[in-house]
Amino acid sequence: MNRNIYFLLSICFPLFVNAQYNTWTKKADFTAGKRERAVAFSIGDYAYVSTGIDTAEILLKDLWQYDPNTDTWTQKADLPGVARRDAIAFSLNGKGYVGTGIDNANALIGSKLKDLWEYDPATNAWTQKADFPGSGGNGIYFATAFSADNKGYICGGKWGPSLYSSQLWEYKPSADQWMQRANFPPGVRYQLSSFSIGNQGYVGLGANQDVYKKDFYRYNPGANQWTQIADCIGSERGSACAFALNNHGFVCLGTNGGLLGDLLEYNPETNEWELRCAYGGSERKNAVAFVVNGRAFVGLGKGYSGKKASFQEYAAPNYAQLLELENACEIYPNPSNGQIQLKTEISLESIQVYNQLGSLTFEQLVSNPSDFMDLSNLSVGVYHVLLKTTSGQTIQKQLLID
Repeated sequence: MNRNIYFLLSICFPLFVNAQYNTWTKKADFTAGKRERAVAFSIGDYAYVSTGIDTAEILLKDLWQYDPNTDTWTQKADLPGVARRDAIAFSLNGKGYVGTGIDNANALIGSKLKDLWEYDPATNAWTQKADFPGSGGNGIYFATAFSADNKGYICGGKWGPSLYSSQLWEYKPSADQWMQRANFPPGVRYQLSSFSIGNQGYVGLGANQDVYKKDFYRYNPGANQWTQIADCIGSERGSACAFALNNHGFVCLGTNGGLLGDLLEYNPETNEWELRCAYGGSERKNAVAFVVNGRAFVGLGKGYSGKKASFQEYAAPNYAQLLELENACEIYPNPSNGQIQLKTEISLESIQVYNQLGSLTFEQLVSNPSDFMDLSNLSVGVYHVLLKTTSGQTIQKQLLID
């Protein structure tokens, strides 16, 4: 690194000390206690969480409103339908929608659900809408839902033992009508994840009869057309949560047989995924995510120690500043045979190395800016290196071990 770059860093560094980007912050626990397999949606200044299953394996239908400005939860009117898990939710035009799912903790004796309910926050009241007609009218659970182009969409899911769906259905709230659209291209899938950017939906991951996937597809409602995009980096997974922030998509947590705690970001302009700061809480699956006024929150779910009530807020990267930080840190040699060294004037707290499946393979506290790292026990391949600054931000670098 030349003298001019060092000089630039010494001027820019104070700008980063108090800025908190690409970080997680713990928020108030969910007031109603630990649960998984719930749903969430956002309307205006608030988010809402409903349904799911608690630590006693009891299914729920309560509704809770979250205010990010006060970090508080308030109970609202219960969902009028039966208690359920693995339902879907989306929001449109100032209303929230919750539906489908299954009404028993044991899928073998549970009934698949097809009802859809509209929530009006102005009146704190629910109205039943037209039933979901997909999967032959047999109901669905483990589907995913997103909203785009002023309509709601339900994709994939499961409707019986070894019975899975590839269908996509569009709900038009102004007419209270459903219309079948083009099937999900790779075929049947459940435990999917989805988010919306602009007027298009993005759907991927999940399992095809218990084989986890990492592919992703963009749906254009106007053309009724799917387009495959870049596969999600990291591990194949199901039961992850997803959200969109600043016109980028994010995938967090999930299961690949074990539990995952990574965060992956998709840039639709470059069609590329990046590894971001790992989830601030413990690894888990079947969590929920929501975004309110440009603020993203992820919580609930089931971890290795059981169901969770905790929530974390994610601060998205400031991309210009993040690029300057990344350029300010050097790892060399790269490619490497496993012996690497840091070179930076930015104060670092720790280094983490993840493999292509998103598994943490190395972690070390950084005691000085030129620390030596011995990674000779790692296999040949491409790795993601996360450098955490003492101000709490996370910088990503790529490392090739040959």
